[in-house]
Amino acid sequence: MSALADALAYDFVRQALAAGLLASVLCGVLGTFVVVKRLVFISGGVSHAAFGGLGACHYLGLDHRLGAAAVAILAAVALGGAHRRGWARSHDAMIGILWAAGMALGIVFIAATPGYAPDLTTYLFGSLLTVGESDVWLTLALVVIVALLLAAFFKELVAVAFDEEFAAVQGVPVGPFMTLLMVLIALSVVLLIQLVGIILVIALLTIPPVIALMLVRSFGAVLLLSTLIGSLITVGGLALSYAWNLPSGPAIVLLGVALLPLPLVRRWAPRRRQS
Repeated sequence: MSALADALAYDFVRQALAAGLLASVLCGVLGTFVVVKRLVFISGGVSHAAFGGLGACHYLGLDHRLGAAAVAILAAVALGGAHRRGWARSHDAMIGILWAAGMALGIVFIAATPGYAPDLTTYLFGSLLTVGESDVWLTLALVVIVALLLAAFFKELVAVAFDEEFAAVQGVPVGPFMTLLMVLIALSVVLLIQLVGIILVIALLTIPPVIALMLVRSFGAVLLLSTLIGSLITVGGLALSYAWNLPSGPAIVLLGVALLPLPLVRRWAPRRRQS
């Protein structure tokens, strides 16, 4: 951590840290819904489909996030609708098609853009240290929106996440709340692409909630602990990235993967003492 403390003298490191901590809140909150609702592969399909919109805006000279957000929202709504209707076979096929088509279109648009083609590694694996002040403010805005919506509709969103049929019986409008949840996940994916890249978005959305779910039972406690774990992974990954000259996105995710066995060790140790 001392290496990161020394690096805080630089503006780009402070911006990366702020964006990473805000992203940890998104991952802790929305990632918990992704894991509980089993939307991991839908999130993967959304993130890879968004690459098509990103490439199109790069070709047109527009802000990459506009195209990525538009395509991600459309893909999330389409996949969410198929998921609710139980179209298992066509649903899986749709995810695969969006996954492949988004990546292919993005690469084609980037290759067709006049001039030198950008390094695709930045899009695939992210670069947290290159985020700007506008990225920090956008992430903060989304965190505030998610917090307000969660405070206003916490019971409804939790009910939809755990049991749609029971929620419908209780009078909860399942369709609109599922759409809202999918749109929030899609927007989070777009922001996380800048931080860790398309390939690693799923890991950042799932690792903190998975660890938290192995440690606590209360849904509110899972949200809080998942956010804290995401913050720890982000700060630790940035420190490793700065100290050992590693790519920031993969360093963050690999640190999270390294922490996954710890809850299992915590469970196993008391059982061994009892035996």
